[in-house]
Amino acid sequence: MAMLRAMDSAVAGLRAHQSKLDVIGHNIANVNTYGYKSQNYSFQEAMYQTSTASTGGSTNSGGVNAAQYGYGSLTGSISMDMTASTPTYLAGFNATITGQGFFITSANNTHKVNTAGMKGIGDLEYTRVGQFSIDSNGYVVDSSGNFIYGYAGADGSAAPTGDATALQVPGNQLLTSVKLNNLGVITGVTEDGKVLTIGQLAIATFQNPEGLTKTGGYYYQTVTGDNTGTASASAPGQGSTPTLMAGYLEASNVDLAKEFSEMITAQRGFQANTKMITVSDE
Repeated sequence: MAMLRAMDSAVAGLRAHQSKLDVIGHNIANVNTYGYKSQNYSFQEAMYQTSTASTGGSTNSGGVNAAQYGYGSLTGSISMDMTASTPTYLAGFNATITGQGFFITSANNTHKVNTAGMKGIGDLEYTRVGQFSIDSNGYVVDSSGNFIYGYAGADGSAAPTGDATALQVPGNQLLTSVKLNNLGVITGVTEDGKVLTIGQLAIATFQNPEGLTKTGGYYYQTVTGDNTGTASASAPGQGSTPTLMAGYLEASNVDLAKEFSEMITAQRGFQANTKMITVSDE
């Protein structure tokens, strides 16, 4: 029976260490992915079988501590490290956020985004990667073709009013160039040399950004009742909302030295658990 317990513990340990290696492998694979936030894996102890219960002492006998057999380890948590990473200069129609916050995107261009209803809109997605362009219909989109939300016509001289909507060049006029500044104001030059203000980007912030859910690519989602806490949307530089660095993209925050160290210790743990299975079998 004891050997079966040892084997069960070792199998649980194998699975837990494999999961940790999966997380490490995913981090390393994304070491050069713009806007990627690394994940941290932690273990927790599995269930216990009590052989002797803990009992208090009395005037006639001494107390006895509990004796328990454990059944290995399990996944404790897989958390995100939302620490901002190094800005990488690329020039062009790009931007990175200098603090906490996310650009607001959606495959749907009909939403009206405000603080009160932001978490109730299921297909809104949030990203740290500000890689923008103007599509054939004059909309500001990201590299996946999703619409970028902001305040139409706002020029950064005052706090914008109203809801954030999908930004579009007024009248879908043809532009010869597009420019973005550190307050998120997007301007363009028309064919006749006129400077046109398209609008100002909106930045979403969350009380607990680690509560966001990754959806693939470089997007995050939030829904009503999740652990992100209070959500708000405003323009860069307004109140506590951070400004931008125009022309930059945020690099991955994966620390390769840390990941390699974690990989070595996880591999040794995996190896030790395989040895425990072999010994139990023998």
